[in-house]
Amino acid sequence: MRSFISTAVVAAAGLATRVLADVDPIVIKGQHFFYKTNGTEFFIRGVAYQQSISSNGTTTGNNDFKDPLTDASACSRDIPLLQELQTNTIRVYAIDAKGNHDQCMQQLADAGIYVIADLSEPGLSIIRDDPKWNDDLYARYTSVIDVMAKYSNTLGFFAGNEVSNNNTNTGASAYVKAAVRDSKAYIKRKNYRPIGVGYATNDDADIRENLASYFDCGTADESIDFWGYNIYSWCGDSSFTESGYDVRTKEFSNYNVPAFFAEYGCNTVRPRKFTEVGTLYGDDMTGVWSGGIVYMYFQEDNDYGLVSIDGSSASKLEDFTALSSELAKATPSLTDMNDYNPTNTAAQQCPTVGSEWQAASALPPTPNSELCGCMQKALTCNVAKSVSDDDIGDLFSTVCGLSKDACMGITNDPKKGTYGAYGMCNPREQIGWALNAYYDQQQSAGNGASACDFSGSAATQSVVKPTGNCADLIKQAGAQGTGTVTAVPTAIGTGASGGSGAGGSSGGSGSASGSQGSANLVSIPSFAFGALQMGLYITVAVLSGAAMIWL
Repeated sequence: MRSFISTAVVAAAGLATRVLADVDPIVIKGQHFFYKTNGTEFFIRGVAYQQSISSNGTTTGNNDFKDPLTDASACSRDIPLLQELQTNTIRVYAIDAKGNHDQCMQQLADAGIYVIADLSEPGLSIIRDDPKWNDDLYARYTSVIDVMAKYSNTLGFFAGNEVSNNNTNTGASAYVKAAVRDSKAYIKRKNYRPIGVGYATNDDADIRENLASYFDCGTADESIDFWGYNIYSWCGDSSFTESGYDVRTKEFSNYNVPAFFAEYGCNTVRPRKFTEVGTLYGDDMTGVWSGGIVYMYFQEDNDYGLVSIDGSSASKLEDFTALSSELAKATPSLTDMNDYNPTNTAAQQCPTVGSEWQAASALPPTPNSELCGCMQKALTCNVAKSVSDDDIGDLFSTVCGLSKDACMGITNDPKKGTYGAYGMCNPREQIGWALNAYYDQQQSAGNGASACDFSGSAATQSVVKPTGNCADLIKQAGAQGTGTVTAVPTAIGTGASGGSGAGGSSGGSGSASGSQGSANLVSIPSFAFGALQMGLYITVAVLSGAAMIWL
C-alpha cells in the first residue's frame, strides 16, 4: 500500500439509529463470487476508503488512525460519490474495535456496498522483519471479527497486507498464514456466519508465485478463502501484455479460490486514465479475476486520490472522472452460479523450502493466553516485578546466551517449521519461562543457589500447582516447551484497541507498537543457534485505559 498523510478532519453529525437491514449475501463457488439469491456473478468494483494508513509490513511507534466507518456524516457525504463510481465494495485498512459502526454500515448496505476489512492496525500487526503471532495480535484480530461479523455486508477480512515483500523475509508468511488459520477457526467457533479470510500481496517478481502457492496449499482450515493482489503495473496507456496482466492471469488460471486486485491504479502517468478497467472486466480476465479495488478515495500527499475533502465538502478530481467513465463502459460477461461447475478444485502445492522460500508448511501455534497465564503461575523462578519492559531484552540475551536449551520453548524457526509452545506468549511470560528453565538446569547440576538472581532481575516465587485445564495445557506444551498444544483458546487476550485522533501516522499490517499508541518496543539482540535464530525484537503491547457461504 502507498503511505500518505492526513489533511482533513471531517465534521461529525448525528444520524437517527436504525434497525440494521441485511443485504443479499455473497457466496463463494470455486474461483468466483456470486449473489446468493439470484446466482448472478459478483465482480468487485471497489475503492480503498481510509485516510492516513500505511499497511505494508513496516514498523511504527504511532498507532493513531481514524476508522472511516465510525464517522456517519462522512459516510453520508461520500457514499453518493461512491455510487457514482458504481462501487459495490470498499476496503478499510484499520477498524476501531471500540467504535460504533452501525450507521455507516447501514448506509453502505442501503447503497449495496460491501466491506473488506483488514484485521490489523498500525500498532498491532505482523512485522515482516521480526514476525510474531502472539496473544496480543490474536486479541486484536478477533476483536475486529467480533465487531464486523454482525453486518451482512461484511464481505471478508484480510489477515495481512504485503508482509513478505522479497525473498529475504518470506519466513514471515508462516505467521500470517497462522493468523488466517486462527481467524477462520475463531469465526467458526463463535458460530458466526461464514466470512472469508484472505491475504493481500504485493507484486514482487521473485516471490509472487511462491506466495500465492503457500497461502493456498495445505488444508482448507489453514488456507486463504480468497487472494488479493496489490498490482500497479498498468501505467497510462498500457496493454494486457505490456502490463504483464496476461502473465498474471495465466498464473492464476488454475487457482481454486477467488482472486482479485486488492489495490490497483498506477499514478506515474498523471492524470490517471484507468484504461486497465476495460481489460480487468473484459473477457481476457473475468474468467480468472473477480474485479478489483482502486487505490484510493481520498486525495493525500501521494496523489492517488479520487476526491479532495475540505471539511464537510468533497470535490471530484480528474481521476474520479476518468475512473467513472471507464467503469461505465465495463460490462463483464456474467456466469450463472447454477451453470458453473468448478474444475479448479485442488489446492496449490506448498513451495519448496530453500534460499528463495523460507517458510515450511508447519505453522506457528495458536495463541493461547490461558496457557501462558498457567505457565507463568507455575514457575519457581520468574522475572522480578521491578524489571521494566525496556530491560527485558537484555535478559533474553543473557539467559539464552548462557543456555540455548533454556530458550527452546520460546524459539521459532519458520524455515524448519519448529516453534516453541510458549513463543506466542507476551515477552514477560516468555522471559519467565526461559529464566525458570535455566534455573531448573542449574538446580539439577547442583548450582541452583544463585541461579535465580541475574543481578536482581529474577526471583523465586510461590508456585501455583497446575490443576484441571491448566495441567492439561502445560502437559501438552511439554517439559521443554516444545510440545504441540491442541487445545483451542477458551478466551482471547485484552489487547484489542481502536484508533484515536484524526490520523497522520503510517504503519499498518506489519507495525510494531501496541494498543492505542502506548506500547514499548523491547529490543532483543539476535543470537543464533546454528540455523535456529531468535528475532531481533519483541513487541510489548501495554494497554492504556455480505455473508460468505461456500458451495
